[in-house]
Amino acid sequence: MGRVSPLPPPGPLRTLAYATLVNTVGAGLWLAGGALYLTRDVGLSATSVGAGLTVAGLVGLSASVPLGALADRWDPRTLRAVLQVGQAVAALAYLLVGSFPAFLAVTVPEALLAAGNLAVRAALVAAVGGPDGRVHAFATLRAVANLGITVGTALAGIALAVDTHRAYQVLVVGNAASYLLSAALLLRLPPQPVAAAREAGAGRAAASGATDGPLTTTGTRRGPLRDGRFLAVSGVSAVLSTHVTVLVLVVPLWTVDRAGAPPPVVSAVLLANTVLTVLLAVRLSRGADRAAPAARKLRRAGLVLAAATPSYAATAALPVLPAVVLLLVATAVWTVGDLWHSAAGAGLAYDLAPSGAIGAYQGADGLLAGLAQALGRGLLTLLVLGGGPVGWLVLGGIFAAAGLAAPALAGRAIANRRGPETRPAGVPG
Repeated sequence: MGRVSPLPPPGPLRTLAYATLVNTVGAGLWLAGGALYLTRDVGLSATSVGAGLTVAGLVGLSASVPLGALADRWDPRTLRAVLQVGQAVAALAYLLVGSFPAFLAVTVPEALLAAGNLAVRAALVAAVGGPDGRVHAFATLRAVANLGITVGTALAGIALAVDTHRAYQVLVVGNAASYLLSAALLLRLPPQPVAAAREAGAGRAAASGATDGPLTTTGTRRGPLRDGRFLAVSGVSAVLSTHVTVLVLVVPLWTVDRAGAPPPVVSAVLLANTVLTVLLAVRLSRGADRAAPAARKLRRAGLVLAAATPSYAATAALPVLPAVVLLLVATAVWTVGDLWHSAAGAGLAYDLAPSGAIGAYQGADGLLAGLAQALGRGLLTLLVLGGGPVGWLVLGGIFAAAGLAAPALAGRAIANRRGPETRPAGVPG
């Protein structure tokens, strides 16, 4: 009988899962209550909060590659714990916010820490999971994170129901405490070897004649932002990553404004996605450990996401009850594409990175995804809500095209990795 719990068996990955669970409970608290704290309790306008978060998010992306590269040179476990302590301090600083300049002074550093931490987290997952287990570990933590955010969101509901200054302060402190507890759990992991040590091990394997396994060549020294073939693959994945924005922003607005469903249906749609993610994330991640099969899975992800768009579009022309049923069906299909993309994107970003630059390449991958999602908030809302059913079909075409392009682009990147640099030292070309 398969495992029902998203938590893995005892070992380093379970410790990392506990740290992720605690951290994402805090994230759920802040996601559900942060905007209301800043507007209702602090007194900022909704426009100011939105503008500040947008500026901070874009500035924060600049930390992805530098901190990811630092994780290649320093134990990623310790680095992530340090960053989470910094995030705890930033989270607590929201208690001191009383004006828009003060809000920017807190949210910009917090965004820098958060974006950098995502790249460091990816490097830590690679170190804990190893070449053959890192995509499985990534998917496991995705399921655990969804569970944690759900719990945090539910707990935030208590503070929002009370709606007092003290309740909002408890919410802020709870988010900060989650970072500290998560950092303490991370330090229970054994120290992880830096990428240079893993790179040396890969070099010995190559010298001994090993040819199977991940693309661990160290030939790419120009950095991820100058690796055009990697950026092309990552760019396609970034386009598909906007499915997150579609689900949490566009679908709720479409559900109420165009499908005519009551607002509680939005919660049902998002809950369906969460439950399916917890149940299926690990299972649907299988077979994405290497770049070539991951690229094929990315193609399937694009086609499945595209296949869901006509169903969303059709809900605008249906009575409420059939529209709600079709919304749930479309979301189930969408979630399969979401999970295939998540696993395939991770597999490509890991396997196409030189073994000594895992963190830096994860930072570049995260940078492109972050930019795509930041731009997508406005563009996708305009496309779908402004274009109606036709907008959905155009979006489906974009996703299908991105998915279909993935194998060819990945093939070029693989060929680049299999070039002369991969030959053991001393072997002529």
